Amino acid sequence: MRINTNAASLIAQEAATNTTKNVSSSLEKLSTGLRINKASDDASGLAIADKLRTQANSIGQSISNGNSAVSLTQIADKAMSEQSNILDTIKTKLVQAATDTTSDQGREAIGKDISKLLDQLNNIATQTNYNGTTLLQNGTGVNGDSALSLTFQMGETSADTIKTTSGVAANVNGLDLSSLKASAAGGFATAGASAARGFMSDVDDAINTLNGWRADFGSTQNQLESAIRNQMTQQTNIKSAESVIRDVDYAQESANFNKQNIISQAGTYAMSQANSIQQNVLRLLQ
Repeated sequence: MRINTNAASLIAQEAATNTTKNVSSSLEKLSTGLRINKASDDASGLAIADKLRTQANSIGQSISNGNSAVSLTQIADKAMSEQSNILDTIKTKLVQAATDTTSDQGREAIGKDISKLLDQLNNIATQTNYNGTTLLQNGTGVNGDSALSLTFQMGETSADTIKTTSGVAANVNGLDLSSLKASAAGGFATAGASAARGFMSDVDDAINTLNGWRADFGSTQNQLESAIRNQMTQQTNIKSAESVIRDVDYAQESANFNKQNIISQAGTYAMSQANSIQQNVLRLLQ
């Protein structure tokens, strides 16, 4: 029997040290709720979980973008709805001015009304915006004649976009009503009823053009809402997949902690017994 090196005690100490680390690791997982707290816990799992988290966060921002875009399209739609009402009123007034039962003075008054209504049409196109982005004449041309499309980022890659139609210029110039504006301001004085009659088709064309733009914003809104619903489902599934990798199973980890705690107590008892074995040497010396 040897007493200079207590091998049994060293083995018990090594086991106790490892058990203490296991207990500490288990407590860390239980306190944070995470199975992976550092790369050494699961290097490959951490890489996958971080990638999933980035993907989920990107999709979350995309959903936010989509909700903002839906609000934008609703603002544009309501504005064009009012412009449509204005054009309907103008068409009615043109019909009134186009009959010979209306006097020249009456046509002059109607012309002033139409001119004011067209001014309001321009005001709506100029003032309608979302967060500073003009919606109904958002181009670089004069008076919005060269309006550009609006692009919404609806995914985690640069190709995941949804666009509105290009060429939206819902003002007098964009709807080709400049001649009507000039003639109405003069009270249709040059040609009287025939002048008013000649502009009816122009207003009809303007209504059709405006309705086409409005329909595009409506279909864009439907597309955005569909994309949002799909991405909400996708985000939920991605977060669930990340949770499987990153989050701790409390039932399993609690059982593991209890096991390691019992082993730790047993290890302490083992070290005390290993030290007491050396005392048996004294009996040989008696």
